[in-house]
Amino acid sequence: MLKEFKEFAMRGSVMDLAVGIVIGAAFGRIITSLVNDILMPPIGLLFGKVNFSDLFLNISGQSYPTLAAAKAAGAATINYGVFLNTVIDFVIVAFAIFLVVRQMNRWSKPAPAPATKDCPYCFTAIPLPATRCPNCTSEIRGS
Repeated sequence: MLKEFKEFAMRGSVMDLAVGIVIGAAFGRIITSLVNDILMPPIGLLFGKVNFSDLFLNISGQSYPTLAAAKAAGAATINYGVFLNTVIDFVIVAFAIFLVVRQMNRWSKPAPAPATKDCPYCFTAIPLPATRCPNCTSEIRGS
C-alpha cells in the first residue's frame, strides 16, 4: 500500500496539482494585498475617506467606535466592509483565472482536419477526395 501511494504521489499530474495549489495560494495573497492595500484606499477616498475594512454593523446593542474595539470586547458584529473587500478580491481572482483559462484554450485549439490521406498501396499522400492514386494509379475504394 505504501508503494502504491508513493507511485500515486510521484505521478506527474499529482505533482502538477500540488504546484498549482501552492502557486494559487501565493497568487491569492498577492490579490488580497492588491485589493486591501492598492485598490480600496483610493476607492475609500472617493467615498469620503472611508476605510472599508472598518465598516461594520454592531448587533450587540452596545456602541463601539471601531471594529477593532468591538472585536476586542467580543461584540457580535456584521463586518460588511471586510465582506466587500473579500468580494472584490474574489472577482479579481476569478477574472484572472478566466483570462488564464481563455488563453490556454486558445493555445490548445484542435489540429485542423487533414487534407490528405495515404494511398493504401504505395503510401504516398493523396488528396482526400481522390479515387485514384496519381503515383501508382491504383483505384482507391471506399474513401
